Amino acid sequence: MRPGPKPKGQVMIKWSSDFAYAIGLFTADGCLQKNGRHLDFTSADRSQIETFKRCLGLCTKIGIKYSSNGDPAFRVQFGDVLFHQYLQSIGLHPAKSKTITHVNVPERFFRDFLRGLFDGDGSSYDYYDSTYKNSFRFYVSYASASPTFAKWLQGKVRNFLPVTGYISRTYKSDYYQLKFSKRDAQLVAKFMYWKPSVPYLRRKYLKIQRARRIIKRGRSGEIGKHATFRS
Repeated sequence: MRPGPKPKGQVMIKWSSDFAYAIGLFTADGCLQKNGRHLDFTSADRSQIETFKRCLGLCTKIGIKYSSNGDPAFRVQFGDVLFHQYLQSIGLHPAKSKTITHVNVPERFFRDFLRGLFDGDGSSYDYYDSTYKNSFRFYVSYASASPTFAKWLQGKVRNFLPVTGYISRTYKSDYYQLKFSKRDAQLVAKFMYWKPSVPYLRRKYLKIQRARRIIKRGRSGEIGKHATFRS
């Protein structure tokens, strides 16, 4: 019996800033189905779905799915055996949320991967502390259900930047957060948004830029102990 035709991939597997950003997004919000072929990426932000498609060169239509609460979200599904296999080879796998340990990303493109991860599962928060006059707090964080992945991410960021960061478990949830505060948060933000033309989620970018402008005017303060993190 003759072997069947070799599978053809929709996604060109070649590392670039766009490709690394899409891998970061997929690490946060993507799903590898167990059939070894289909992939799913879901987001409440349609522009993020469109950016994901553009970065991977996909022509798939955007659909809508609803949560158990009836809340709508945008979704793109596609079949690609080769891309599915490749993602597994670099550390992703079906039902990865609590078991992911790492993602093999070329060092040259790690900052783009980190930005994609931030746009998917990250958040920033800033505020003036009422206890200290003109004390401005600024944080950047990444959430994960896998403490091993959070620890790996902390180590990877430290390889590139003179930052510390700390990992804590989110109150009343199974999620862990890798958090950077004050100066460290500024360095991480600058590292992610390394040039204006890179892909990013606009609302998160604008929020961080606002905080950086305030800090640049000399209104920074000490690390807050009880900040509430928001995207």
